[in-house]
Amino acid sequence: MKHPIHVTSEIGTLKTVLLKRPGIEVENLVPEYLQRLLFDDIPYLPIIQREHDYFAETLRNRGIEVLYLEKLVVETLSNEKIRRQFVDEMLRESQSSANGATDTLREYLLSFPTQAMVEKIMGGVLKREIDTTKKVHLYEFMEDHYPFYLDPMPNLYFTRDPAACIGNGLSINKMREPARQRESLFMEYIMRYHPRFATHDIPVWLDRDYPFSIEGGDELILNGEVIAIGVSERTSAKAIEQLAVNLFKKQTGIKKVMAVEIPKCRAFMHLDTVFTMVDHNKFTIHPAIQDSSGHMNVYILEKGIDENVVSISHRTNLQDALKEVLGLSELILIPCGGGDEIASSREQWNDGSNTLAIAPGVVITYDRNYISNELLRQHGIEVIEIPSSELSRGRGGPRCMSMPIVREDLK
Repeated sequence: MKHPIHVTSEIGTLKTVLLKRPGIEVENLVPEYLQRLLFDDIPYLPIIQREHDYFAETLRNRGIEVLYLEKLVVETLSNEKIRRQFVDEMLRESQSSANGATDTLREYLLSFPTQAMVEKIMGGVLKREIDTTKKVHLYEFMEDHYPFYLDPMPNLYFTRDPAACIGNGLSINKMREPARQRESLFMEYIMRYHPRFATHDIPVWLDRDYPFSIEGGDELILNGEVIAIGVSERTSAKAIEQLAVNLFKKQTGIKKVMAVEIPKCRAFMHLDTVFTMVDHNKFTIHPAIQDSSGHMNVYILEKGIDENVVSISHRTNLQDALKEVLGLSELILIPCGGGDEIASSREQWNDGSNTLAIAPGVVITYDRNYISNELLRQHGIEVIEIPSSELSRGRGGPRCMSMPIVREDLK
């Protein structure tokens, strides 16, 4: 096959995308541990699955190949040696040894067929599942009311964040929150061992061992030469700079990295929750990321004299900075909720700005954000709505739920 990764824009016709269908990991959310697992509410599994299936079918109906994370992981672990190695790494990163159960958990997980094992790792392992007769140490008998040996991973259906395709390579991300840090291990194994990817020597621009966090929701590929990255609650300035250094050193396509500082809060988790590209010269934006004068901090990183140092210049107007780096004379920012104080805040919370472009001027959005959707249509955008009563409870929209792997180049 041709190179399995190719993404040079946000809006080029989408050909292949990676999703994760919500599973038992969502059922293992309970009120006491919502904050620990980064949820505000508990989705109802049958409905969130139905809504997600509708999303996947919407993509397929447009001729887009849909890959599923869980299926790729199972195919990756077909080799017994790799399967055991993966379990060991997952247990080490899960810090299960603190409960004195590493050996027992390894034996328990490896007793399942691979598909069931992957579902168990993603869904979480409850303490009550492990045979109490296998406890041998005093601290294993101590009272501990936390119900899990392995935490569930309910955020997995947001496939955008653990990795991001840039050109013909990708960043495999060090995620900020402990609840999500194991997620990028799945992507590392898929790229290293899955037959679809392993033989192509895919470059990794920044790997998950880098000590500072970066997440895919902050990484936007504006065109073949420019990427925008949010300096956010989840993505650090140090990771952005190191990614820029690595890109300038290892490839010739990307020439500018635009670092966009956004407020560091739960509502504005990633850049793509407040800003997405919908056409060649049109973007959605949540007005609250700018100050009362329409200003915000934007930094343009370019190759420096030394290959390990970048040249940095500062801008204060996002619209002007975008026109500059994209070479555009006209550029339209479409405000979420029409800019109304109440509607924009409500619809941004429900990911009104988190659109997934599947072609220039064609986007998938949540149906609940009817004001933002109508405004997009008024600006000539084709809007495909999907149901979202349960999907939206995870605080992520269609862009969050999708990892583009192949897009056509823009003409």
